[in-house]
Amino acid sequence: MTTSNVDALFKPFRLKSLTLKNRIVMAPMTRSFAPDGVPGDNNAAYYQRRAEGEVGLILSEGTVINRPTSRNEPNVPFFHGEQALAGWKKIIDDVHAAGGKMGPQLWHTGSVASFMTDWVPDAPVESPSGLIAPDQPRGNVMSDESIADTIAAFAQAAADAKRLGFDVAEIHGAHGYLVDQFFWSATNLRTDVYGGPTLKQRSRFAAEVVKAMREAVGPDFPLILRISQWKQQDFTVRLAPTPEEMSDWLVPLVEAGVDILHCSQRRFWEPEFPEIDGESGLNFAGWAKKLTGAATISVGSVGLSGDFMAAFTGEASQPASLDNLIERLDRNEFDLIAVGRALLSDPDWVTKVRTGNVDALQGFTAAALAELV
Repeated sequence: MTTSNVDALFKPFRLKSLTLKNRIVMAPMTRSFAPDGVPGDNNAAYYQRRAEGEVGLILSEGTVINRPTSRNEPNVPFFHGEQALAGWKKIIDDVHAAGGKMGPQLWHTGSVASFMTDWVPDAPVESPSGLIAPDQPRGNVMSDESIADTIAAFAQAAADAKRLGFDVAEIHGAHGYLVDQFFWSATNLRTDVYGGPTLKQRSRFAAEVVKAMREAVGPDFPLILRISQWKQQDFTVRLAPTPEEMSDWLVPLVEAGVDILHCSQRRFWEPEFPEIDGESGLNFAGWAKKLTGAATISVGSVGLSGDFMAAFTGEASQPASLDNLIERLDRNEFDLIAVGRALLSDPDWVTKVRTGNVDALQGFTAAALAELV
């Protein structure tokens, strides 16, 4: 693999209380190495190695809020309870000691079952309309009380993140999980204030989560929202097929208090609206930045030849050129770039890119998912 000048990747980034030494973010990746929901020394060492490897901002694996069925695998970490929060305190302290910055990705899986395990929680799962996908019931329809309690749980998790010393917090609002199930018309059939025929109406739950989190952390603590058009239930779904609908979706969320939109694509180089003349090159993060004025993170198969979902079928990926990415950063299409599998396999990926040691970059195989490197 050859790559051109990488200076654009290593410019500092500043937003509110957050200062980063480069534009590289470690993407959240579920690891399921937290027995009983408690992250341990192995988790701390895993994140500390990425900080030592010069990652600008580390976003944790999804860590779940304090709701009875907020996770869909048994070893997903909690972000609540004395033991789990003590584990996260060690993690952020170790990351800071290594010169890194970090935020938890706060998560509720909704009615989605994991395709990695047959485990099920010991109570019914919850979602906007009791659906996992179009016409596929699973679990309970959320009541007004459960919605209010979920919003409060997100706010408490954000407050705990700030109290523990994290630098940011991210809400997982993508990939067909709970927040995204409110966005998606196929899984949100509600007729109350949290439903409706328009994407803007169905975004009310997310907006209330963001507002509650903002109140909990104050004005200067950065909040990130991860979003996607595609769903793991259906890769072809597009919540917003036009820029106008995307604006209706995202502008209210930024107004509610989101500082950074983390825009998930399976392949970051693909144009979001290729049919629009003159703007055909902008990807999802580029359009989100253009429409809202917020900072954005782009993500999707960065530095590797194949996309993430192919890994679960055993497909390996090899190092790929970063030239297209660097060109997009140079023209300020988006602000930050999230790297997933490349960093999962190689804690020193960032250092190798910065020093031009690209021949030492490693590929990715599904076997890497089975251990914390």
